[in-house]
Amino acid sequence: MTRREMAMANFYDGYNCSQSIVLAFADLIPIEKSTLLRMASSFGGGMGRLREVCGSVTGMFMIAGILYGYDGPETGQVKADHYARIQELARRFEETHGSIVCREMLGLSVRHDVPVPEARTQEYYKKRPCPEIIGDAADLLEQYIKENPPVVR
Repeated sequence: MTRREMAMANFYDGYNCSQSIVLAFADLIPIEKSTLLRMASSFGGGMGRLREVCGSVTGMFMIAGILYGYDGPETGQVKADHYARIQELARRFEETHGSIVCREMLGLSVRHDVPVPEARTQEYYKKRPCPEIIGDAADLLEQYIKENPPVVR
C-alpha cells in the first residue's frame, strides 16, 4: 500500500485529515503512534473546524518538523532554513490546490464552523474532496522526503 493509499484509508477509517497524514508516515518517526495521533487530533477541519490551514497541510508540517526541524531556541539560519522548507511544502501544495486554507478548498463561506463534525456517511464522502486532498499531501510529502533525505540524529 502506498503512503497515498494509507493516508486516504486512514481518513476513511475516521481519522481527521492531519491524523491521516501523520499516521501514514508514522514508521519514519520515533514517536508512539498514539502520541502522534493525539498531537494531530487538534488540526482536523482546518484546526478544530475553524476552517483555517488544512489538516493535511499541518500533518505534513508536523512530520517535516520531526524529520528536519530544530529543537533549540534558534533565531538564525537553522530557523530560516526550516521555515524555507515549510514554505516550499506549502508552495507545492498550493500549486495543486490553489490554497492551503480548508474553507477555500472546500468552497465554504463559514469562517469558524461548529465544533461538532459531520457524520462520515457515503453522502459526506461524495461531497468532500478531502480524501483526494489528503492523498495529494501524502504524495507531496513522500516526494519531498525522497528529494531531501532526513539526517538521522
